[in-house]
Amino acid sequence: MDRRQFLAACGIGAGGTLLPGFAGRAIAAQQLVETIDLAVKKRLADAGLSAASGAGASYCDVRVGRYLRQFVITREANVQNIVNTESTGVGVRVIADGAWGFSATNAMTPEAVAEAARLATAIARANARNQTQPVQLAPTPGVGEVSWRTPIQRNAMEVPIQEKVDLLLAVNNAAMQAGANFVNSQLFLVNEQKYFASTDGSYIDQDVHRIWAPFSVTAIDQTTGKFRSRDGLSAPMGLGYEYLDGRAEEKMVSPNGVVSYRNSYDMVEDAIAAAHQAREKLTAKSVEPGQYDLVLDPNHLGLTIHESIGHPLELDRVLGYEANYAGTSFATLDKREERFQYGSEIVNVFADKTEAGSLGAVGYDDEGVATKSWPLIQNGRLVDYQATRDQAHILGKTESDGCSYADSWSTVQFQRMPNVSLRPGTTPMTAADMIANVENGIYILGRGSFSIDQQRYNAQFGGTLFFEIKDGRITQPLEDVAYQIRTPEFWNACSAICDETDYRLFGSFFDGKGQPSQVSAVSHGSPTTRFDGINVINTARSLG
Repeated sequence: MDRRQFLAACGIGAGGTLLPGFAGRAIAAQQLVETIDLAVKKRLADAGLSAASGAGASYCDVRVGRYLRQFVITREANVQNIVNTESTGVGVRVIADGAWGFSATNAMTPEAVAEAARLATAIARANARNQTQPVQLAPTPGVGEVSWRTPIQRNAMEVPIQEKVDLLLAVNNAAMQAGANFVNSQLFLVNEQKYFASTDGSYIDQDVHRIWAPFSVTAIDQTTGKFRSRDGLSAPMGLGYEYLDGRAEEKMVSPNGVVSYRNSYDMVEDAIAAAHQAREKLTAKSVEPGQYDLVLDPNHLGLTIHESIGHPLELDRVLGYEANYAGTSFATLDKREERFQYGSEIVNVFADKTEAGSLGAVGYDDEGVATKSWPLIQNGRLVDYQATRDQAHILGKTESDGCSYADSWSTVQFQRMPNVSLRPGTTPMTAADMIANVENGIYILGRGSFSIDQQRYNAQFGGTLFFEIKDGRITQPLEDVAYQIRTPEFWNACSAICDETDYRLFGSFFDGKGQPSQVSAVSHGSPTTRFDGINVINTARSLG
């Protein structure tokens, strides 16, 4: 199945999501729970390290990877596809003569890995002829032999496929019984079994799990032919199947009665609500353009954080390395020096690769750096970026931020976004409290289409559900809503943030970057947040 077929089958738009190709070979479902023996991985890694050092490399790291994916795709009462894939191999990265070199092999023998290491060293020497400055690596002490595993309760790969199919078909049936005309649902599972070794003295074994269960419901007015859709409101998570089977039950109800989820997700309940709300959208009032105070739910605000803070604070983008693919950044290095006023004083944004349940949580990045949390924006001021080992010196840092990631053993690791989140407010406040103080506003939930310019400065965002706020009350649903922002103006318009009891994660399961393109998964946490005086446009258009 190619990407176009996949999009058609799933009904998923591209909005901020770059879906990967199905790299790897198809396998039986029972093979999804297999692993490579730890001693075998160490033997392969040692072969690469020894060969690189023998060839004259001053540094080498070896990544032995087994990347597993399962996708279950349904529509109404039918199972459209079940895909199980495995990709296994070894990537070797070296520094020789001050330059990087990389090579990889899918032959799982010490001889093949040693040959890949020698080839990587030769490539590095060739690259050095055109290198203007030698690579400068921030020191990273070796950690010896350690392991890390996503703290899951139930490995989703071990769950029988029949149980997964039964869940999705129950979701579809519930939506149809509740008034939907069409519904598709999917389950995406990823397991990355990664072993990292380096000449610094690290041997790190990690087992990373991620899960996502999106769906889309469509209702049609049979008289007019008008149709409206409502997507699921779940977030992809770094959890096991307990996210879907109710073992980690924790849900929240928003002021307009929409259910949100923190560490669990009742997919059937959300599908029923989606069918009703898709019908309501058919007769919802079309928004009047103008200035509104916006109240943004975390499952909407996460995408805005991703695009207007997460991406522009990637250091390689700031330095222009992504200029010909998805742009650069307005948040240039001089703005850090002057402590640029990125947002209002209540805006505090942090990067984090450790948050439990998040997509980006790992023990160590793909350079063997222990992960951590650090501030990006403090009291509205820009204070830092996201950096890898060979970027840290540019910022005057003595250590990496642990932001290196590769989506396969066959791709070279580079700077990728960590989880980037908005800290909760310190004053007790619920979403209902926030709405009670809004005279003329719009409450927005769920992600929608969006666009943003090459410097991450001018943008426009839609959503899934919109509700009018008048004199502190939600009055009626709205349609055709999108808001326009200039990034600094928007974040400086932030006037209230709910407290930690409202904090939830949103996520991007397939976030694309780089050439050749790679995908990564990243979460964005926030509570419900208010922004004052934001320009709202009407996206409806006449076709006749």
